[in-house]
Amino acid sequence: MKTKEGTGSAVQVNLTELQGSNAAGLKSAVAQGSSVPQAPAQTPQGSAGPQVGFNSPAGFEMLQRAAKMFSSGTIFPERFRNNIGDCAIVTDMALRLCASPLFVAQNLYVVYGSPAWSSKFLIGLWNSCGRYSAIRYEFSGTEGQDDWGCVAKSKEWATGEELVGPPVTLSLAKKEGWYEKRGSKWQTMPALMLRYRAATFLINTVAPELGMGIRTVEEAEDIGE
Repeated sequence: MKTKEGTGSAVQVNLTELQGSNAAGLKSAVAQGSSVPQAPAQTPQGSAGPQVGFNSPAGFEMLQRAAKMFSSGTIFPERFRNNIGDCAIVTDMALRLCASPLFVAQNLYVVYGSPAWSSKFLIGLWNSCGRYSAIRYEFSGTEGQDDWGCVAKSKEWATGEELVGPPVTLSLAKKEGWYEKRGSKWQTMPALMLRYRAATFLINTVAPELGMGIRTVEEAEDIGE
């Protein structure tokens, strides 16, 4: 590994050492900045070299090198500065998603002690995965009233099937206790929250693997205490 120290704390890592399909994804992601992630790629059989990640000592060592670089820079969100452990997890997640580590770090938060995605990140994963059309929203009911609601719709390219998520209404938000929480955005931005929650319902019921089992920030804030 070759390193170079500049005037700041940034450290450059020769990513050509990171062999394997997931390493190639990391190298491409770093080069592209915060580009929208594509669908996770399958690892080719018999690929040379260790894979970056937690699967082997060599892969774990390379993961730590990348994490150290990210934690010592200034472009990652402040919550990841000098935190090699969290940066390693973010890097591993980015490799699994074939996404930019910076893109993942910018959209991963800690809410009530648990990780949570921003809703727009999860929607972006769906829209760019190549399996479905971009999510569209259909409203019904009277705006501002309890029957005002939204459903998220999409189409599966392989089958042509129209996908419709569970409906979300202001009545549901009030019954679940989301609307009355202190600082709730349901009262100030109900149209946006209806879209976010409808999209999350669609994704969680059709392709939960995209979110890796992690809630969105809005879900975590609504459910948490």
